[in-house]
Amino acid sequence: MTTDFRATKALFELPEGVTYLDGNSLGPLPKAAPARMARAMTEEWGEMLITGWNKAGWMAQPATLGDRIGRLIGAPEGTTVLGDTLSIKVHQALAAALALRPERKVILTDSGNFPSDIYMAEGLIEQLGRGHELRVVAPEEVEAAIDEDVAVMMITEVDYRTGRRHDMPKLIARAHEAGALAIWDLAHSAGAVDVDVAAADTDFAVGCTYKFLNGGPGAPAFIHVAPRLIDAVRPALSGWLGHDAPFAFEPSYRPGAAIARMRVGTPPVLAMAALDSALDIWDGVDMADLRAASLALSDRFIEGVEAACPGLELATPRDPARRGSQVSFRHPQGYAVMQALIAQGVIGDFRAPDILRFGITPLYLDEADIDRAVEVMASILRDGSWDRPEFHARAAVT
Repeated sequence: MTTDFRATKALFELPEGVTYLDGNSLGPLPKAAPARMARAMTEEWGEMLITGWNKAGWMAQPATLGDRIGRLIGAPEGTTVLGDTLSIKVHQALAAALALRPERKVILTDSGNFPSDIYMAEGLIEQLGRGHELRVVAPEEVEAAIDEDVAVMMITEVDYRTGRRHDMPKLIARAHEAGALAIWDLAHSAGAVDVDVAAADTDFAVGCTYKFLNGGPGAPAFIHVAPRLIDAVRPALSGWLGHDAPFAFEPSYRPGAAIARMRVGTPPVLAMAALDSALDIWDGVDMADLRAASLALSDRFIEGVEAACPGLELATPRDPARRGSQVSFRHPQGYAVMQALIAQGVIGDFRAPDILRFGITPLYLDEADIDRAVEVMASILRDGSWDRPEFHARAAVT
């Protein structure tokens, strides 16, 4: 299969005059999503009412959509399930992993991890009260920090600020050699890079669906558990839909079969409808093609910016093997520069203290988009228009 990215671009609502390089934060609207959501509301919820749980297959969707996501991350069928938020899925994976290594007390992560993952670890340590330690090291120090004290290595594969990509198979092999388990956050990997969780032999993987997968604001998250572990996992968040027989309403919890036990609460039916339409686009995408196109566009962007914008410093690794599908640059007034770009219809985002982030998403970006972004950035840096007072005023979401 050879992916036609001109065809995939036509499947998104992209406002006239806008170059969208923020799909690493929120993907754009698939054109089919409104009709799919309308059908879920009118023909399913409206006409079927509560019978939609059976007639429309709402209850089965977390597993069905989980398998569709599983294809994109190299997960075997029946090992990925959808539901809840990414923070909840991080909590589930971490609690389960710690329970599988009760004699060890160290959770290893790195300073490039997404803060919410670290917060969840801190909260879980306090909740458990068993003397666990969160060990945070620099990204390049993770491998050396894996020792026989580590229970769990919890890493975000692609750094949300710089786009730096860890060597997942290498770190997992080292963790397993030391007797530790591995949790990978794929929030900036799923739909962005050529992930293969089965080949890498990861223990747990989690991720969201509103970034590169284009599921919409607040779209539900997913969790994957290796088949060799799933029957040993007893969820700490033992929600009723993770029960072996939820509609038996038994007084005590019995974990469901395999990955079903990682379900917690009621599925978000309307959000799943939007995600369903987004995943239809992925059915025609080969991940190797996507990765090749991403790297080509990223290289073009880096070369263009470095040639035309001398005031910016590349924050993303230059080596293609060490970066995900975003490019980040540093500027002392990065926030104001980004607001000026957005005002000119080039949308990226800012991460403190000085990072301008740009998502490189071949599903709907092409060379002309990259060249326009470079041209606009060069223009606002050259004429100093980014330094207007309104561009320095901080909004709640950066």
